[in-house]
Amino acid sequence: MNYTSTVLPTFIRQAASVFATVLAACLFALPALSANTPARYPAGMVVSANASSSAIGVEVMQRGGNAIDASIAVAFSLAVTHPTAGNIGGGGFLIRQDAGGGATAYDFRETAPAASHPEMFLVDGEYSRELHHLSHLAVGVPGTVAGLYMAWQDGGSLPWKE
Repeated sequence: MNYTSTVLPTFIRQAASVFATVLAACLFALPALSANTPARYPAGMVVSANASSSAIGVEVMQRGGNAIDASIAVAFSLAVTHPTAGNIGGGGFLIRQDAGGGATAYDFRETAPAASHPEMFLVDGEYSRELHHLSHLAVGVPGTVAGLYMAWQDGGSLPWKE
């Protein structure tokens, strides 16, 4: 077997194919990467999954808002521009660092409804997957808006309605 004439050209063809695939993927991804470019402001930077939402955060800071105000505006904007991000119908976390270096963590995950009880997913004493995952009883109480409001109360500078 002639290694040079048989194996090497096959290897080169395979390598060229892989290279072409990677190059095409990179070129295809460039618009997505540029859409997620951070929005910069002299006093800070806003990064989110959507350029329009990031621009809203910068606008809030230009109007005198701080990072908490910008974060809240971006979170509400992402509910429209990137609804799969979780946002107002769900829950989340926010970590805030004050000027003195102290940190505050906000945990505003979804919670169970007030009427929840240990037997609510049982049918005739047996666990029901359908009741637990596919019924109205499976719905949690969203915490995002309350959590963002709590963070705003502790550190926001603009009026909540803005």
